[in-house]
Order: sequence, then C-alpha cells, then structure tokens
Amino acid sequence: MAETPAGRIAVDAMGGDLGPAEVVEAARLALAEYPGLSPLILVGDEAVLRPLLARTGLTSHPSLTLCHASEVITMDDKPLQAIRRKKDSSMMRAIELVKNGEAIAAVSCGNTGSLVAAGILKLRTLDGLDRAALAPIVPRSDGHFVLIDAGANPEARPEHLVHNAIIGSHYARIELGCAEPRVGLLTIGTEEGKGNALITETHEALKRIGSLVNYVGPVEGFQLFFDHVDVVVCDGFVGNICVKSWESLSKFFSGELRGQLRSNPLRATGAFLAQGAFNALRRRINPERYGGAPLLGLKGNIIKAHGSSNRQAWKNAIRVADETIQSDLNHRIEMDVALANEIIRQPVA
Repeated sequence: MAETPAGRIAVDAMGGDLGPAEVVEAARLALAEYPGLSPLILVGDEAVLRPLLARTGLTSHPSLTLCHASEVITMDDKPLQAIRRKKDSSMMRAIELVKNGEAIAAVSCGNTGSLVAAGILKLRTLDGLDRAALAPIVPRSDGHFVLIDAGANPEARPEHLVHNAIIGSHYARIELGCAEPRVGLLTIGTEEGKGNALITETHEALKRIGSLVNYVGPVEGFQLFFDHVDVVVCDGFVGNICVKSWESLSKFFSGELRGQLRSNPLRATGAFLAQGAFNALRRRINPERYGGAPLLGLKGNIIKAHGSSNRQAWKNAIRVADETIQSDLNHRIEMDVALANEIIRQPVA
C-alpha cells in the first residue's frame, strides 16, 4: 500500500469489543457511502488486518492505507500505565499520526481514560484550557442538543464547566447550525441556589461572562429532551451517566415496542401498516446514528466511539470525524476562553 499522506483520518482498528473485522466493514461502508470522505488509515496489527481487507476488497483501495501497531490498550488497562507501557498500541499510534501531521483526526472506541490522557499528553489542550471534554450529539424534540462533558473530566471545577459552555456553543454553531445556541447548566432544580457548590459557582460565573455564551440558566433532567436548550453543560461524571442512560433507555424502548407489536396477529398487522413510522423513529433515537463524540479542547481532533460499536456506529463515527475536521473551531474557542478566564478571575464586587 502507498505511504500515508497528510489529510487522513486515523482509525484505531483494534480497540473495540467486536473486533477489527467490524472496523474494516465500517471502513468499507464509509468509503462507499461518503464519496468526499477524507482518506483513512487503519491502525493495528497488519497480520490481522490484511486478510480482512482482502476479504472485503479493500486491499488496493486508493483511499485506504495501513499503519502497523503491535499492541492493544484494553478496557482493563489503567490509563497512565497503558500509555507508558504500550507505546506501540493502535490507540497511541493513531494519536501520534495526528500529532505528527500525518492525519487530521483519530477515531477510537478504546479505553476512554487512556484516550483522554493520551490526547492531552500528545496533542496538548488549547491555550487557556487544562481539560478536554467529550461532546456527543443527542436527539431531542424537534432537533438535537450537545451534551458536554460526557465523561472526559469526572471531577470538574467551575472554570472547567464555563469552558465547556464556550466549547459546546462553538461546536453547536457548526454541527447544529445554531446562530446563538442556548446553553443550560444541568442540575436538580431551576430555582436560584438549587444544586451543589459546583453548580452554584458555575451558575454565577456563567452569568458573569455575559455575551460570550447565550446562557439561559439551569435546566433539569426532564427538560433535556424537549426544545429548551441546544447545549447542556455538566461535569463528566454526570454527563457519562446521562448519555449511557439515554442509550440504554432507547434500546429498552425499541426492544419493548418490538415485543409488544409481535404479541398477537392484530398488533402485528398494525405494526406492518405503520412500519415506515416505526423505522423512522428507530433511526431517529438509535445511538448508532451518532457514532461517536469529539474530544474537544485539544490541539488536534479525536473522536471517541462507543466500546461496543458495530459497523454502523463505526461508520458514523468516521463521518463525525470527517465533519469535525472540515471546520476550525480552535481559534475562536481560544479567543473566547481567554476573555472568560480574565472575567472569572477578577474578584466579585
């Protein structure tokens, strides 16, 4: 295969629960469905990947190359130990390709802690930031919202949540097409002073930074899936629970609905007549449609896919990576973060 030129998406082919065969199939689907897709680099054990490429007819594909990596970071590995001991892992090699300019983005569904730590270590955070944040797109009534952070930073300080609001706003402008994204702070009640110290201090700081974000105030869990806000800000501990609960709930309802509609002939007939509506609903709420979440706030692009991603989810994670690299958020984020830092560091009158 040819040398790996710049402008490619590096795909960690070894870190997923379903194995590299699923990643290779996803690459085939992505290359077929998205004609303008950036070329791909599959990163992993060549002895494993080459037979899979031959089986899928991708061996000589002009938009796909290989980068050999002899090790794999598993879900059981401790992040910092894995980074130190597995330097030739597929995850680390994919991030190195971004660092060295041989790729524009990296996609991985491996160990989240390792991916975040390696991203910060190798790519560094943007000026003014010391944490990165995961920002998945989640469906809601009449649209979508950005949830930030979904697990990169479980122990946040108020300034981190303020940064998340800024980063999420810029991402929502690009990804959701919102001119002035409405930002809400996730808490247990919308009344003033409701929530813990982190929420109270963040709420006050978000009010102080004024027009840097369109902050509409605190939001509760039952408001998320209606048209209240476009960006939901929280720490990574809360956000990770929130997004995984949504994913499991959507699968639960899909399974329950399928079982109920097959429970007797009359319901089965009604289901057949309404099949188009049911299929549209399933596509709308299916977490696989969104594939992965960008790890924002770094001097480089990383997309985190789910550990259990199948080929459809992988394909969509690759699409998210391609969309992310088409727009340069970082300069605008750095400018607004610098202004916000100056404001929130001033003593309150």
